[in-house]
Amino acid sequence: MTVESSSTEHSSALAKRRNDVSLNRYSGRFAPSPTGPLHFGSLITAVASYCDAKAHQGLWHVRIEDTDIPRIYPGSEEHILRAIDAFEFEPDSDIIFQKDRLDIYEDVIQQLHKKNMVYACQCTRKMLGSNHIYVGTCRDLALPFHDQAIRVKVSDHDICFQDHLQGQHCSNLKTDLGDFVLKRRDGIINYQLAVVVDDFLQGMTHVVRGADLLNNTERQIWLGQLLDYPRLEYIHLPLAMNDQGQKLSKQNMAQALDLSKPSELLQQALHALKQPAIELDQPHKMLQQAVAQWNLDLIPHRTHLDGVFI
Repeated sequence: MTVESSSTEHSSALAKRRNDVSLNRYSGRFAPSPTGPLHFGSLITAVASYCDAKAHQGLWHVRIEDTDIPRIYPGSEEHILRAIDAFEFEPDSDIIFQKDRLDIYEDVIQQLHKKNMVYACQCTRKMLGSNHIYVGTCRDLALPFHDQAIRVKVSDHDICFQDHLQGQHCSNLKTDLGDFVLKRRDGIINYQLAVVVDDFLQGMTHVVRGADLLNNTERQIWLGQLLDYPRLEYIHLPLAMNDQGQKLSKQNMAQALDLSKPSELLQQALHALKQPAIELDQPHKMLQQAVAQWNLDLIPHRTHLDGVFI
């Protein structure tokens, strides 16, 4: 997607989503963060999001979630792009990079500011201590926005959604979390804001991702409500675990995908998702077969996959 004037793109997209019923077509995405190379857990998410979209005759997009610029690992964005090619995924739009869209997120913060739904916060981590629930210390101080964190106001009521694998999930953001940060003091846009805005601007209808992100969902639903965005459908996949009982992640030193063995790894990912067996072949042919026999109900309805992965 070409980045236009931020306010123009956001406003025109909102009007289009309200008036164009064709945008109800299934649209999903794979949205990795380039804080390290892709690992097997990343592949599971890519395969599941791709197959679920294509099994519903939908669209599949790729987005690089790189707003946290200081945490970008050298070479990881290139590894992601090479992996998309190696596994022969075919995105239905140009790959977008969030770091190219910072003006859009700033514009949305200003929209929330006009609605009196955000405020500047001067609290540091040291000031907050170990309390993970923000008690609204700065909510009524009317601090200037310059060089401060920006928090969004939450309300005291339950937000619930029905996940297609994990069942009903609810949270009261006021009592469970408190007002949360949309923009850090150092100017970094928070993941919660960027993902909500881009899911809307890209026309997403379904989000398929790992169960480690399950607890983010109520925050994202809340932001979507404040911005008058359509509600999305969610599928949170069980996580691949290592031999230490930890989820595969860059932080836990998960091995980078061996891009010289895409067919073997595709077969392993589909097996981990409990999908019907497919023969080794060219990756695009394997994906076609996987889509044809895709069955979401076969994926374990829990937060962790059976077995040990590397």
